[in-house]
Amino acid sequence: MTPKEEIKDPHAEMRSKLVAKVIPIVRKNGFQALRMETICKYMDVSKATMYKYFASKEEVMGSAVDVLVDFIEEFDVDPARTVDSYGTVFQQLLEQSILIAAYISDGFMNELQAVYPDLHIRLTDAMKKREEKIRAIHLEGKSKGIYNAFNENLLFLQEHVLVRAMMDVKFLMSYQMSLEEVLLEYYKLKKQQLFKPEFQHLPDDAAMAAKCEFLAKKITRDLF
Repeated sequence: MTPKEEIKDPHAEMRSKLVAKVIPIVRKNGFQALRMETICKYMDVSKATMYKYFASKEEVMGSAVDVLVDFIEEFDVDPARTVDSYGTVFQQLLEQSILIAAYISDGFMNELQAVYPDLHIRLTDAMKKREEKIRAIHLEGKSKGIYNAFNENLLFLQEHVLVRAMMDVKFLMSYQMSLEEVLLEYYKLKKQQLFKPEFQHLPDDAAMAAKCEFLAKKITRDLF
C-alpha cells in the first residue's frame, strides 16, 4: 500500500510516507495498544521528527485512513472504454481488491469503528463508492456482451470473504498452497466468472502472473 504520488505539499507527502510504514503493523497487531515509541520505530525516525508531523496517535490514525482512502479512490472510470480495455480494467481492479483485503481487515475495521467512528465512516464510504464504480463497469460489460450475467452483490461478497481468507496463513497451510499460487488461481477463477469465453483473451495472463508474484512477496514481507 503506497500513498498517492500527487500530494499538495512536501509536509503532507512526508506524513503519507511515514504513516504508510505503520499501516502493516496496525493491520497485524491493531492500533489501540500501539505506543508512540513503537510508531517511531516502524517509521524509522526519532520521536522529535515524528512529532514534527504528528501531534498524537489520533493524527497518525487519521493520516493512515487518508492513505487508505486515497488508494481506494485511485481507480477512476474511463467513460471511453474500448473492448480491449476491459482486460486492463479487470486486472487493475483485481490488484486493488487484493491489496484492500490484505491491509484493511475486518479486525482493523471493527477496531476503527469502536475507537474512531468518524474515520470508520469515511473509509466505509470510500469502499462503497468504489463498489458503485465497479457495479457500473459490470453492468456496462454485460450490456456489451463482454461479461457473463451475474449478481454483483455475490461477487462483492466473494471478494470480501474469500480474498480475506486467502491472506490467512492457516488457510494457506491447510491447503498446502503458497500465497502466490492462491492469488494466481483466484485470478483465473475471476476471469472465468466475469468474461464470456470469446473475451477471456482480454486479460494478460503473463502480466498477471508477474503481478501475483509481486503482490505475494509484498504481502508476505509486510504481514506474515
